[in-house]
Amino acid sequence: MPRPERPSAVATPSDKQRLWMLAILSALMAFASISTDLYLPAMPAMAKSLHADAGQLELTISGYLIGFSLGQLLWGPVGDRYGRRLPVALGLLLFIAGSAGCALSTTAPMMIGWRAVQAVGACASVVLARAMIRDLYEGHRAAQMLSTLMTVMAVAPLLGPSIGGILLESGSWHLIFWALVLFGGVTLVALYTLPETLPAERRSHAPLSGALRRYGQLLTDRRVLGYASAGGFFYGGMYAYIAGTPFAYIDYYHVSPHTYGLLFGVGIVGIMLANQLNARLVRQIGSDRLMRLGALLAALSSLWLAVDAWTGMGGLAGLVAPLFVFVAAAGLIVANSIVGAMDGFPHMAGAVSALVGALQYGTGILGSGLVGLWADGTPKPMATVIAVFGSASMACAFWWVKSKPGTPL
Repeated sequence: MPRPERPSAVATPSDKQRLWMLAILSALMAFASISTDLYLPAMPAMAKSLHADAGQLELTISGYLIGFSLGQLLWGPVGDRYGRRLPVALGLLLFIAGSAGCALSTTAPMMIGWRAVQAVGACASVVLARAMIRDLYEGHRAAQMLSTLMTVMAVAPLLGPSIGGILLESGSWHLIFWALVLFGGVTLVALYTLPETLPAERRSHAPLSGALRRYGQLLTDRRVLGYASAGGFFYGGMYAYIAGTPFAYIDYYHVSPHTYGLLFGVGIVGIMLANQLNARLVRQIGSDRLMRLGALLAALSSLWLAVDAWTGMGGLAGLVAPLFVFVAAAGLIVANSIVGAMDGFPHMAGAVSALVGALQYGTGILGSGLVGLWADGTPKPMATVIAVFGSASMACAFWWVKSKPGTPL
């Protein structure tokens, strides 16, 4: 029997329509980072306003990660069953409500709770934007579009802290969350200029409980767990960095919020450069070898960071330099760990991607939570957590992940 033609969701877009779609999908992808990066420079000011300590404010990142980690496991199957636009719109409404709740919060527990609501909404945009690209494009065109969106995801955290610092200097920290309300509202309006990319005849009619069974199956696979652990432990270190640097830089070393944004941006530049290096070398060297190289760099730089933090060696530069190397390693670890995990389950790539993402952000919860729990006003807790997670990432990359025969080791 001849294979039926795949029905087209939308007519082939013109160049102008394609650029507009790219702009909206880029905005949807940006929710992953802008929701946190924009308010990082304001965390010390928020702690004073909410009468909270550094540890409590760092838990606002953990609360966000809980919502983001669990939410993406839900939105993927929902988007496959009900189409893309409706779940994204519902997610944006949750994001707007959560952002407004953050702006109106008067205590740290309120802020933590509303951050979780904000995250559940934000992750719908991120997860389903990738699915919309797969609906609209195939083959190399889909890869090109996804690569462009990943570049945008790197630019968003580069600009976020700087914009947040400007908003903080122009008003109060509340202004940052009202800006996120505005961003969510504008994106919601723009969403309805896009067509529905998953027509009814291509939607899944399987019960949502089936997705949970597939996740359970994947959790028993050694390769999936190996790649997820290598990337996940690294994410734990990354979110310890995100939670700890505002207080280490602004409170401990007394840099301005604007300068903090610039220092944070230096790390994002490192990620972008490493991503470009990875794209150039992956065909010749292999993704597993590059992932292991990144994990080795992460482990060595995190140990360097711990020595500097505990001895005071190098002052501020003693934190910035090893953190640059650690953060840049993301360009070699994250993409290669996700690709490696999906390689064994091409028919379940969406489920694998969601599961790996949830595990990565789940480990991020642990990393940022430990920094908050052990906060003592110095960079030592942050550096210690990063060193432990960086070393664990290297251990998983070298001893748990087993390459297929015939691939580079």
